Order: sequence, then C-alpha cells, then structure tokens
Amino acid sequence: MLFNSLTYFFFLTIVFGLYWSFLKKNFRWQNLFLFIASYCFYGWWDVRFLVLIFISSSVDFFLGQAIFSQPDKTKKLHLLWVCLFINLGMLGFFKYYNFFVDSFSFLLTNLGFQPHIKTLRLILPVGISFYTFQSLSYSIDIYRGKIQPTKKFISFMTFVSFFPQLVAGPIQRASDLLPQFLKARTFKRDHLISGFRLILYGLFKKMVIADRLAYFVDHIYNSSEKYDGTVLLAATFLFGFQIYCDFSGYSDIAIGSARLLGFDLTQNFRTPYLTKSFKEFWQRWHISLSTWFRDYVYIPLGGNRVSQSRWIFNILVTFTISGLWHGASSTFIIWGFLHGFYLVSEHFVSKFVTLPKSFSWIGFVITFVIVNLSWVFFRANTLEQSLHILSGFNNLNFNFIPKACSLFAGNNEFREFAISLLESFPLFLVLEIGINQSDFNSLILKRGTIFRWSTYLILVFMILIFGVLNAAPKFIYFQF
Repeated sequence: MLFNSLTYFFFLTIVFGLYWSFLKKNFRWQNLFLFIASYCFYGWWDVRFLVLIFISSSVDFFLGQAIFSQPDKTKKLHLLWVCLFINLGMLGFFKYYNFFVDSFSFLLTNLGFQPHIKTLRLILPVGISFYTFQSLSYSIDIYRGKIQPTKKFISFMTFVSFFPQLVAGPIQRASDLLPQFLKARTFKRDHLISGFRLILYGLFKKMVIADRLAYFVDHIYNSSEKYDGTVLLAATFLFGFQIYCDFSGYSDIAIGSARLLGFDLTQNFRTPYLTKSFKEFWQRWHISLSTWFRDYVYIPLGGNRVSQSRWIFNILVTFTISGLWHGASSTFIIWGFLHGFYLVSEHFVSKFVTLPKSFSWIGFVITFVIVNLSWVFFRANTLEQSLHILSGFNNLNFNFIPKACSLFAGNNEFREFAISLLESFPLFLVLEIGINQSDFNSLILKRGTIFRWSTYLILVFMILIFGVLNAAPKFIYFQF
C-alpha cells in the first residue's frame, strides 16, 4: 500500500474517521484499533510478513521484561544477546543470506576450490530493517537502564507496527513514541492542519520531483554504456535530488499521517543539501538512522573518547555497517565506507584549514559535489557499473544542450519530464531554502494567509498536472 496511491488515501480516511469518531476517549481501544489497522496495512504487501513482525515484537516485549527483572548482570547480558540473536538473525537471514553465500563462494573459487553452496529464493520482507532496529532499541535501552518495560502488550505491538512509519521510518525510540501509546489522544485542529500540510508537501516532493527524475535517472543508469560522462554526471546529480525528495517525501507523509492520529514522530530530514560540512550533512540526513548508529554502534565502540587511531576505526566501522544496512551489496558497503572516510578526512583538514565566513560557500560546494558523486555507488546496479560510470566522468563534454535535445527529440515522455521539472523545480528550491534547518510547517506558519493558501493551491496544482499518477515508482527505501 503506497503512500502515493488512492488505496492509501481511502485507508487513511477510514482509519481517521473511525479512530476519532468512536475511540477518542479510551487509549486502549485506540491502540487495539491501530494495531489491527497497522497489521492490515502491512499484510497488504504480503500476509506472510505478519508472522515475522509478530515474532520480532513478541520477543522484544517478553525479553524486555525479563531483562528488567533480572538482577544478575551476567544473566541480563545473556538475555540481551538472545534478543539480538533472534532479531538480527531474522534480518540477516532474509536480507543477507544470499549475499554472504555468494561472497563466500567467490572467495573459495579464487582459492582454487569448487564450492556448491546454494542460494535461496527469499523475499525480503518490506520494512524489516526499520522495525527490527526500532524494536531492538527498546530492549537495549531497558538493558542500559534508560527506560522501563511496558506491561501493555497491545500498546507495545502497536508501537512497533505503527503503520505511518512501519515500512521506512522514521525509526522511533521507545522513550519518544511508546509513552504516546500509553495515554489517550485527543483530537486537535492544529494536528489536523499541520498533518495535511506535511502530507501535501511530501506528495509534491515524491510525485512531482522524485518520480519525474526517476524516469530520466533510470533510463540513463539502466543503459549507462550508451552515454558519455556528461550525461552520466547529470543523471548522478539528479539522482541525488531524486533520492532526497523520494525519502524525505515519504518521511513527511509518515509524520503527517501520524499527526492526524495525534502522534508526533521524529523529524528525519532538515535540508541536508544546504550543509557546509559532511558532519553537518549527517546531522540532517536520515536523522533517525544516523542517531541510531551513533547510539548503538559508534558510542559502544568507544565513540570519540578513545585514541585517535581507534576513533578513526570507530567512524569507519560505523559507516561501513550503515552502508551494509542499506543493502546486501558491495556497492552499499563502499558507499558507507566513503562517508566514514570523508568525515575522518574533514576532521583532519579542519585542523589546518579554516575558511573565513565570506568563503563558507566553498564548504557547501565541496560537500554537495562529493556527496552527490558518491551516490554512484548507491544507485549503480553492480560494482562494475559504478566503476564504469566513475571512469566515464573523465570524459566530460560540456556541450550538453545538443545531447539533451537529442534525448528529448521525438520522445513525448522526455519532453514531459523536462517541462514538469522546469515548472516545479524552482518552487522546490525556493521552499527548501526557506525551510533551511526547519520544516514545511514552520515555513508556512511564518508567512501570511495569502502566501499560505497560494502555496497550498500551487502544490495541489503541481501534483495534479505534473505528478506521476499512473505506474508511479515505489519509494526507494522500501527495498531496505
């Protein structure tokens, strides 16, 4: 059930109507209803997926209580390891089994052996990486003594499976979201309006910007051998905007949908392309995941309170694992490692080079260019293709207009792509610059009534006229 579909619109409308019409005074009935609605939402993808999320949630619920009540620290740690083994075991089996089998077979072959290890035809359950991390953080925080376990089974199960953020986040901490399930929610007009605002802007970013860019980017990347470095470079930078609008658009719709039901979710993006350093970029890109890795991987490794060489190791390991989290492919691992390398390099360069404020734009340009060039490894289908594309950048011909015209000539879909972006992209840039480090609601509330309603009408017009309504691509992060 895609957020940018009529099915989800009707689903959300029905849930919203029943939720506030009959269940507004009792949070237990509210939670039970949301639990059923969330499982219906998730089961819409594949009913078999429900078994996995139920097992994962139940394990963390009961082991969380056992960890909390266990006075012996050693046994407490053993219980946590059981929890980690079950959750990460399921995630590893469905997401990484074939990857590790292929990698191991490749290694044995290079050593002169002839392995006959079979891979399995596994369906990757949608959202398993997200809800596994969300559920795990609950057990880990109980072990650390940061939170106490809840005794309300349905409330916890709903916390893990809450449909607005189930499939692709934001990844919520139990300390932030679970308390909201343990008290009655009351209808607030402000929540309704702000929720619709975020949904509207999210749909604009997804349907008008990301899905239009997807047509061009997919066309180039799926036949990259036909194009020179100029076209490949353009497709790579456009993919940078595509993935941002796709994922931040999803996050806006998720946060907006939750707000319609009386919940506040964590902000996941704060205009990351307007940053002037790699460190700041990762403070504003996929915030819920980057802070998860910071708190549950980087800090346990020692964080920055270690020797310099160990700190470098901690950064590189954390970002390499983050890359692997995104997908079972060497390209994702390289992408993650590169970002760790950028952060380490930036740290040492900053000790010797300090730019005056008047030249701070240089940091923006460097960060923007390198981040976008790194998307090659994220978008390429194989490592070989990514290396081919990078090598193609050595052959740049900046006489791009004739090449663009040759792509669009005689192709209605390419012309539609160009026209829609020329109409919508300036609006997107203006809004993003206005939002800088804030969110769409904050931008709108700072302006007058005329600006506010003009923006609403223009966004609706853009979605209806230029939005991809038929055969729209899935959200990119659904594959993770």
